[in-house]
Amino acid sequence: MAKNIYVGNLPWSATEQQVEDLFSSYGQVTSVKLISDRETGRARGFGFVEMSSGADEAIAALDGKDFGGRALKVNEARPRPERESRERRPRW
Repeated sequence: MAKNIYVGNLPWSATEQQVEDLFSSYGQVTSVKLISDRETGRARGFGFVEMSSGADEAIAALDGKDFGGRALKVNEARPRPERESRERRPRW
């Protein structure tokens, strides 16, 4: 079963390929998704890596590891809480 991993404190210059390369040495990476700001398109400094194998080893090895001059925060991703649906109003 695939495990979803939260990766925080990423440098803004990090690419999905760089993150995949970092995690792939611990197991099979299924997907990498770095989160960016909707309005500016600028990286937000965190993302998610899905691994089909080696996830626990990657979490143990990479939490606190220096990557691009920043200490990574790596742990198992928590499920996203349900959001209440609300009517969208125009922004003025």
